Amino acid sequence: MISIANTIIPIFLIILLGWFLRSRKFVSAEILVPLNRLVYYLAIPAMIFKALANASFSAFFNPTLLAATLGPIIIVFFIALFFGFVFSVKRELMGTFVQSSFHGNLGYIGFAVSYYLLGEEGLTMASVLSGFIMLLQNFLAVLVLQFFSGTVDNPRGVWFFIKKIWGNPVILSAIAGIAFSVLEIPIGTTIDRSLGILSGMALPLGLLVIGSSISLKLVRAHIGVSFLAGVFKLLLLPGIGLAAYSLFRIPPEQLVPGVILLACPTATITYIMAGEMKGSTSLASSAISMNTLLSGLTFFFWLGLLT
Repeated sequence: MISIANTIIPIFLIILLGWFLRSRKFVSAEILVPLNRLVYYLAIPAMIFKALANASFSAFFNPTLLAATLGPIIIVFFIALFFGFVFSVKRELMGTFVQSSFHGNLGYIGFAVSYYLLGEEGLTMASVLSGFIMLLQNFLAVLVLQFFSGTVDNPRGVWFFIKKIWGNPVILSAIAGIAFSVLEIPIGTTIDRSLGILSGMALPLGLLVIGSSISLKLVRAHIGVSFLAGVFKLLLLPGIGLAAYSLFRIPPEQLVPGVILLACPTATITYIMAGEMKGSTSLASSAISMNTLLSGLTFFFWLGLLT
């Protein structure tokens, strides 16, 4: 439990530091956009590519683990959709609500928890899983947002969906890293060290950006729907995942990274996707803020259960 506390508390202290700096206007709203782009398009992809390119893919890839990780995401997708209708969630909120219930923040929080708790090996295993998880998350998110967007007068072409799913820089870096690993292509000392320098700013800067984006005012605006999405995302999804891992007898050293990724709070990309596909950006902000704060507690619960 001490090792969990020494992992989770520092991570969320940095997140709270980001919120404090923003509330004191030490960090302006204008600078958050380029900082987020720097982390999302450069630092985190560099970190993932470096981890995968230097690892043995065959040693970290487990198809049973992958199936037991992706299956619960699909299950929670349909559960959230069902309860959205049961609780009469408004159509303009439905797509964002469902997306917030399964779309996790792997890049900023999942990788941070995996790395600081499990080290390089845990980060590598999380990186392998994350490439496939993000493909599924993006596909389901685009699907549900498009269905509930009501944009009959502005239909999306096939190319739009391809760009949304395959244009994700984290997915591209994971695919490239896996290719280098499988083909055993050396990246060289110079490139490796350059990637290491870029990777060094990914997690701390990403956590500060997450904290700076937290809005307690928006949490109150959609507190009921956001809380329901949080129950699905932070409790139901990792719970179903843990049951699947037990069913398929996944070894403890392999299932911990999977539980961490499934237990991540709602991803910041849900806000961007909601804006681009006529979802609810206010609900996305509310769910991101609430679930990020609550995940500090739920991470303690899930990781404590596993140790």
